[in-house]
Amino acid sequence: MVHQAKLQSSENINHIELKLLKSPFHERTEALNLNRAWEDWSGYASALHYKCSNLEYFATRNTCAVFDVSPMCKYRFRGKDAEAMLNRMVTRDVAKQGLNRVCYNVWCTDRGRVIDDGTLFRFAEDDFMLCCAEPGLDWFLLSAVGFDVTIEDQSDSLASLALQGPTSCALLKAMGISGVENLKPFDIGRYPYAGGELMVSRTGFTGDLGYELWVEPDLALPLWDDLFSTGANYGIQPMGTESLDLARLEAGFISPMVEFHGALHTVDLGHDHSPFELGLGWLVNFKKAHFNGREALLLEKEKGSKYRLLKLDIEGNKPAENSILYSNKKCTKEIGYVTSAMWSPVVKANIALALVESRYADGDIYAEVYHQKELRWQRKVSQCTIKTKPFWAPERAKLTPPNDV
Repeated sequence: MVHQAKLQSSENINHIELKLLKSPFHERTEALNLNRAWEDWSGYASALHYKCSNLEYFATRNTCAVFDVSPMCKYRFRGKDAEAMLNRMVTRDVAKQGLNRVCYNVWCTDRGRVIDDGTLFRFAEDDFMLCCAEPGLDWFLLSAVGFDVTIEDQSDSLASLALQGPTSCALLKAMGISGVENLKPFDIGRYPYAGGELMVSRTGFTGDLGYELWVEPDLALPLWDDLFSTGANYGIQPMGTESLDLARLEAGFISPMVEFHGALHTVDLGHDHSPFELGLGWLVNFKKAHFNGREALLLEKEKGSKYRLLKLDIEGNKPAENSILYSNKKCTKEIGYVTSAMWSPVVKANIALALVESRYADGDIYAEVYHQKELRWQRKVSQCTIKTKPFWAPERAKLTPPNDV
């Protein structure tokens, strides 16, 4: 998911007149988008919400919801050097990734600053697909110089939906997707569907039980219709980016253009970040051969990082959106800022992700929270408690096969 400029729709200004592209599911999503609330995602019209973002959010936690991820950038890497080229580009060891498996990855500049993150699908020894929120073809082609590999942009030729929530597996089984319950987290399966093929990956951006569904564009509408006709008994709802953003925050997942700016897009020095600063040090494998940013990241590991991304439980129930963080209650020493915040209905806590200067990350932290009461702004200084685990990580997200709900 990516946050870009939100478009205010009206009778005179809408996403069609602004010449945004339509995903293969647009005929269905447009009919359901009663509020005509859209945003621009990589040139596509993507729903902010359909009828009620709260309804959509609760569907991901109690039943299931569908998010159109077709605007996601999708790149295919093929050739005898595909593994070697990707291993040179990303921080994880691609050689250890099994067939029909998905791995989360980041790739960096030579200075060790994160360009983007994404999911790497391995279909064969020499066949991969990389999915990311931002276009990255120029960087991929530059990284491929000297390697025997072909790179194809499949962003427009593959339709995809995220089906997330506790009833998601039961729904797919009811649709006749036999064996889908045997997929382990990050597995990939292929199933005959409507005269073609349905690829299912047990992946998602909600931290809950969920799957991503991949088909050729001409099967997009039949897939949508099957999901919603069968899903009527499983509480299915369409889901927009607003509700997805709440779910991913509860899971502790970072989002580009929210928690970090890609290193190729930043203007001011120091406004980009390393994997260590973003809590992604576990993705950096120094045991493998050279990769982009290795020397800089090794030096940072030895000397320490400037920032640290923290999970915070914040006193009170007013979301600390856009809050500045301080090392004392008098707010005299600024030490960081909140990147994402919400009141979590399932956790029953006021949670946030925040970037804090590392030297203050183990001490007292206070958030300066502003909120409205009867149209008047109120200021409150709230104490923060650091959390080391995801705010929301239900056991059902790990079970194979999942329990039917």
